[in-house]
Amino acid sequence: QVQLAESGGGFVEPGGSLSLSCAASGTDVGLHTMGWYRQAPGKQRELVVRTTSSGTTTISESVKDRFTHSRDKNSIYLQMNSLRFDDTAVYYCQAWSEDDTVYWGQGTQVTVSS
Repeated sequence: QVQLAESGGGFVEPGGSLSLSCAASGTDVGLHTMGWYRQAPGKQRELVVRTTSSGTTTISESVKDRFTHSRDKNSIYLQMNSLRFDDTAVYYCQAWSEDDTVYWGQGTQVTVSS
């Protein structure tokens, strides 16, 4: 059973930076896709960034000039810069295995506040 462990997040003032990490355990096989989603209060969960094992990346227009990401086999990292109030959300790590099973982390809170 694949498990995703997220770390990072917390409180930051507008314009600040935070980094998130997600590591998968429970598999020696490379995961096909890993990514980050977020859910703000009262809103639907939305894609932040996802990347496949071949390097194909999809990133939200709202963050593409401020957030960077990197990935190794079964870990993914998100560097968030120039954070804004509307980046406040619970950030979830997501992964897809080769058999199209999807896994979610428990989420980590990011709060941008002055």
